[in-house]
Amino acid sequence: MEARIKYPIGIQSFEKLRNAGQCYVDKTALMYELVSNEGYYFLSRPRRFGKSLLVSTLKAYFEGKRELFKGLAIEQLETEWNTYPVLHLDLNAKQYREENDLLKILNMHLERWESLYGDEFRDRDVDERFTHVIEKAYQKTGKKVVILVDEYDKPLALNLTNDELSDQYRSILKAFYGVMKSSDEYIRMGFLTGVTKFSKVSVFSDLNNLDDISMWSKYTSICGITEQEIHDYFDSEVESLGAENGMTKEECYAKLRRRYDGYHFRENSPGIYNPFSLIHTLNKREFGNYWFSSGTPTLLVDLLKQLEYNLNNLESETVTPELLGSVDTIRRNPLPVIYQSGYLTIKSYDEEFGEYHLGFPNEEVESGFINFLLPMYTNAQTGDTTFSISRFVRDLRSGDIESFMTRLESFMSDTDYRVVGKAELYVQNVLFILFRLLGFYVEVEHATSNGRTDIVIKTKDNIYIFELKIDRSADEALQQIEDKGYARPYAADPRPVTKIGISFSSEKRCIYEWKAR
Repeated sequence: MEARIKYPIGIQSFEKLRNAGQCYVDKTALMYELVSNEGYYFLSRPRRFGKSLLVSTLKAYFEGKRELFKGLAIEQLETEWNTYPVLHLDLNAKQYREENDLLKILNMHLERWESLYGDEFRDRDVDERFTHVIEKAYQKTGKKVVILVDEYDKPLALNLTNDELSDQYRSILKAFYGVMKSSDEYIRMGFLTGVTKFSKVSVFSDLNNLDDISMWSKYTSICGITEQEIHDYFDSEVESLGAENGMTKEECYAKLRRRYDGYHFRENSPGIYNPFSLIHTLNKREFGNYWFSSGTPTLLVDLLKQLEYNLNNLESETVTPELLGSVDTIRRNPLPVIYQSGYLTIKSYDEEFGEYHLGFPNEEVESGFINFLLPMYTNAQTGDTTFSISRFVRDLRSGDIESFMTRLESFMSDTDYRVVGKAELYVQNVLFILFRLLGFYVEVEHATSNGRTDIVIKTKDNIYIFELKIDRSADEALQQIEDKGYARPYAADPRPVTKIGISFSSEKRCIYEWKAR
């Protein structure tokens, strides 16, 4: 029997991974290009995308642990293997609910560094102590200091909607990270990772020599896994995954692409696979929503609701590179933080106007996100999602429009205290969720404008055209279908066409009447 690959499930330490003989997708050639120059760098990537492993790999390199890099690309590139004092700050550990939570983490790391390089300033503020540690590390070793910060933004990202605590953390981190500029003469390199990008006006205003490599073309694949890397490292594993799931290797590759590929961190760049989901799928030999299940977008959805955001705009708005690279405009536009968190990605770029068009990267993210929205915007319970949608689909496939509409009336019955705002927006958002879910099982064409929603659904045996009116009759909705000729494109289609007019009452916040013909 062929030996299986040892997957680094839950391992973020490069040293532990290499010593255990676990699979490592070699990123050291890119890493070597990065470390060849002194400077300060920032990399934004979604959670579970390999940032911590990259930081750990950099740490091992700068500590001169040459034996860990045996057989990797950097072994042929590096000739000196110098060692440097490394200050590694990991902000992953806490949930940051109180002001002291951040100070506790900073103090913990400072005490560890001070035990090595001197603690004469232990009674000063954290930024003063950081300054002293950097200088003392340089003096004691004779080598410039390397500063590695993993998840620099965790305290801020967890408090996006808590202005008071976010401002307090921002003030602390601004002073702390700003030390790197004032101590520049002692520093070999600074490297910070995170999910969200807070602009130089806020957290990084005192570190204005920071290079953001998040959208640099040569570093797009420094985290994540490319199509070529899957073929190079996991080809036999993909074949086995396919065999256990009744697919050929080619069919298995195609399904992996649909479910886990599709991340683009700049225009015209190759797609990147989500490493967390890919590795778990290959290890378990079972397709699943591994990345989405590992953390839910509760804060993002709360933000969408607070802003009364029209969900139809998630994939229709365009954003500039400047807006996409910062979350400081979060109170006006939530798309940058949704993009940086990994729920949307770059789909195309309009060179004429310099704007990005965003969309869901793959099936795992889209289905997970839409299913998560369902109980947040409707009365449907999380555990009933599949059951409810499956009933909707069965009604459409069997042509039972009476049952479908009865179910839709219940689905849109607004008795949940969390559903607030304008009736038009409520209708738009609820129908967006429902028909995106239906779209995983049947073909749905969905167009919206000026509060009007029209939907065409195609099943194997039927075509349905829906027109919805708010505070106007179902007859008017049906008449619009006729007047606008919505059914004309299907005149030659052998499947019967059913036209459904729906009237929604903004006062009662429910479907008032519907008619079909």
